[in-house]
Amino acid sequence: MTNDMPRRSFLCKTVAASSIAALGLSIEEKNLQAREKQIAAAKPADSQRGDFPMGKIGDLNITRLIVGGNLTSGIAHSRDLMYVSPLVRNYFSDEKIFETWELCEECGINTAILRLDDQVIRLINSYWKDRGGSLQWIVQIKPKKRDLEGFRTDIKWAIDNGAVGAYIQGNVGDVLVKKDQVDLIGNALELIKQQNVIAGVGAHSVEVPIACEKAGLNPDFYMKTLHSPDYWTFNPGKDPWGKFHVSTGATHDNVWCTHQEETIQFMKNVSKPWIAFKVMAAGAIPPKDAFQYVLNNGADFICAGMFDFQVREDAIIAKNLLANPIERPRPWLG
Repeated sequence: MTNDMPRRSFLCKTVAASSIAALGLSIEEKNLQAREKQIAAAKPADSQRGDFPMGKIGDLNITRLIVGGNLTSGIAHSRDLMYVSPLVRNYFSDEKIFETWELCEECGINTAILRLDDQVIRLINSYWKDRGGSLQWIVQIKPKKRDLEGFRTDIKWAIDNGAVGAYIQGNVGDVLVKKDQVDLIGNALELIKQQNVIAGVGAHSVEVPIACEKAGLNPDFYMKTLHSPDYWTFNPGKDPWGKFHVSTGATHDNVWCTHQEETIQFMKNVSKPWIAFKVMAAGAIPPKDAFQYVLNNGADFICAGMFDFQVREDAIIAKNLLANPIERPRPWLG
């Protein structure tokens, strides 16, 4: 009896300590635990190459999950945490970027959306030539000089280096619509199409596709933000159209879609494929919740920035969601 009491006391204290520790988990730790359970519950076979659901934009076959390029370009939206972007840039060495892209291809993902700069061109050409990679590159066009000649120069630069599609980057689309320069968007689209590649328009504001459709423009696809507002830092501020997504005043830089319902309602009547991006609100929403939300609300493709250790998980989640019927407000396009 005497010997048993200290043992019982120890066990009780251990259980209590475990309970307290569990209660003290941060939101990030809880999300990580939830994601680990999702991975454990998924079938290993789901991550194999060759059976990833696809759609079409123009003549291109594109996987429903596309890898984004902000992380591999060292861009991390992290509000006032100044060390995060340098940390990401140091993590993503050339070798790590190649490993990440190779993982994407192993999991069946066949397309990347990347920036246009010397670094990306060097990397993607090395990946194709030296590593035998075959990712399709859709490029975001963000000319320094936002006139027709600026667009012409960047479009030619990208296509000459192997891009199979191009779209007007979201910030650029926002600003041109705000400045009533929708005609310049139309002219840029025609320049892209003249190169015999798919042409799209990017946007954070729903006003951009509204203006493009009203003007009768004919993009091959829209690249439009969509994410749930159901996360604790969501605060779109008082004037989202004036401030866009910029981190000023009451806004936070993981708010990228301030009018979710208006976006969903408008896009359900748009007969163009829709690539949704910023679907996890720059890391604030778990991938399963994020992917489910945008697919249920009409997006045809998901663009997701991924670290190498997230690729298999995200691919498994997307495949499992797409393997089942999805109730949507519009038919699959593409």
